[in-house]
Amino acid sequence: QVQLVESGGGLVQPGGSLRLSCAASGSIFSIHTMGWYRQAPGKQRELVATISSDGSTNYADSVKGRFTISRGSAKNTVYLQMNSLTPEDTAIYYCNVRSAMSSWWGQGTQVTVSS
Repeated sequence: QVQLVESGGGLVQPGGSLRLSCAASGSIFSIHTMGWYRQAPGKQRELVATISSDGSTNYADSVKGRFTISRGSAKNTVYLQMNSLTPEDTAIYYCNVRSAMSSWWGQGTQVTVSS
């Protein structure tokens, strides 16, 4: 009943930029936090960035200063602006939404940084 749809992934050269989008729909009555996680081949899924309902943000040290998370004016929408990308950023990026009782995940969008 709840669905998260990600978009914006693709192939980009080192130093380039991408903007990821996530739109949530369904019976979500109160969203506390929206965020992005990523999983590279052979590695565990890790936190990239989160934004809470009051607008406060949190970033992984590896992306701080390069990535920016924001919420859209549209309901249940979150973005991730990624600048100065490196091959270490190559991963599947997953959108996450949390309420008081539940957590939902998107199916992921592939980001590949390569020359």
